[in-house]
Amino acid sequence: MSNQRTVIDNLDGLLALYGEPPQASLAKELDTISTHYQLMIERSPFAVLCTVGSGGLDCSPRGDEPGFIRVKDNKTLLLPDRRGNNRLDSLRNLVEDPRASLLFLIPGVGETLRANGRAVIVQDAQLQESFAVNGKAPVTVIEFSVERIYFQCQKALVRSKLWEPDYKITRDQLPSTGQIVKAIKSDFDADAYDAEYPERLKKTLY
Repeated sequence: MSNQRTVIDNLDGLLALYGEPPQASLAKELDTISTHYQLMIERSPFAVLCTVGSGGLDCSPRGDEPGFIRVKDNKTLLLPDRRGNNRLDSLRNLVEDPRASLLFLIPGVGETLRANGRAVIVQDAQLQESFAVNGKAPVTVIEFSVERIYFQCQKALVRSKLWEPDYKITRDQLPSTGQIVKAIKSDFDADAYDAEYPERLKKTLY
């Protein structure tokens, strides 16, 4: 193989390398949430929300009990905005640009589910209360309008062995969150932060 570096910057060049997709990979794409795709959403406890704005791109992890992202109808998903770090990266983006994507993962299942569309941030007291956990309702709910939805094959999760028990590591094999911050901000009290975190997590989960 030549060591020459080539930047692929046009569609014709890209297709010449990869070719056309098989028909099955196109047939699985829908513009509405099918019964099968609804089942996948209802069994998923984790999703990644992707947004774009003037500040750049953002991918935000979202998780709760399976089905925490609710199927309102065959075009609409409802996602409670649970407590986080209050950076509001995703929400800032959605205020500027409604384009968004969701990637659903289901523990033990190789296929993932991808949804592309547009989203708005909604305040509706009754709707927020319907998502309450431990008496705490989300401040807002993200209403996601599906434009395209399709499943992704197992290859990435098979290669990564994501769900294989032997590939799990213990948390102490990586620096703690306090140590990571201290490396950036030298006067940060990493030991106190790490010691207090388990209790702080319990109090701020919802």
